[in-house]
Amino acid sequence: MSFQTTPSRDVLDPGTLVGGYEIQRSIGKGGFSLIYLAVDQDGGDEVVLKEYFPKKVASRDWRGHIMAAGSSQAEGLERGRKLFFQEARALASLRHPNIVQVLGFFLANDTAYLVMQYERGKNLAAYIQERGGGLSTAFILHVFVPILDALAMLHSRSMLHLDVKPGNIHLRHGNFPLLLDLGAVHPLTGGRPRGGQVITAGFSPVEQYYRTGNIGPWTDVYAVGASMRNCMDGKPPPPAVDRHSKETLVPAQEQFRGRYPAYLLEAVDWATQMEPDRRPQDAGEMLEVLRRNMDAGAAPGLRLSEPFTETRGAGD
Repeated sequence: MSFQTTPSRDVLDPGTLVGGYEIQRSIGKGGFSLIYLAVDQDGGDEVVLKEYFPKKVASRDWRGHIMAAGSSQAEGLERGRKLFFQEARALASLRHPNIVQVLGFFLANDTAYLVMQYERGKNLAAYIQERGGGLSTAFILHVFVPILDALAMLHSRSMLHLDVKPGNIHLRHGNFPLLLDLGAVHPLTGGRPRGGQVITAGFSPVEQYYRTGNIGPWTDVYAVGASMRNCMDGKPPPPAVDRHSKETLVPAQEQFRGRYPAYLLEAVDWATQMEPDRRPQDAGEMLEVLRRNMDAGAAPGLRLSEPFTETRGAGD
């Protein structure tokens, strides 16, 4: 039997039935998964299905089943599928208002699926691109304080997200954020996450690029800082490996002085330090600093319990 040189990641067609759900359309893809909007055949509710489908090691056969792209990838595909399913069990137990709710998980098509809550809204990455950056202090805090709170809960349970970026933040009505792509979440085992990792240029810190890198909660913190800066700059920071060889990133405290409060710029620079031990060591540490400054009146008028209308401009 011959295998394709380049694995095919054909999405499931609209109308396909899988695990009691009917596929409506494809709505996204990542390094390890394909994402669909689907309808629960029993209740009629719209849900998001995430199908485990690593692009480098798998392909789909004529039946719609997932198979290894080559004989050498078979073991890795099976191991990854088991980890995806095991971790889904842990994710299904998470309850946080700013983390997408995992409703269930099942096996089908020789792979694993996550069933997640679907909520209408907009993607933060698309919103940043549409506005060209320059998003307000109030907006940035309104989005990232809850995201840090969600990550703090993950970190307290020895879990890492490892793919925080604007593309994985969904803005519901009122710009209330929801952290997506829990399929990327890894439990820490002996100080290291298990399985493969997704690398997103600009948002992944340098330790994520190397097998021996010092991965920990501080890895998510870097991604949060890079995402906050993206809201200001309108573009992702340079890839961490480029910064590691030659630093070209102007500190936020210099580039945006006078446009945002000093404490917010300091937090962004702190979070995006190249050396892991120079960053906040977990999301809770960064969250505490931001909240302390907000409580001191550095962000007057911001009430995180209520929606507000985004206005573009400098530190509100």
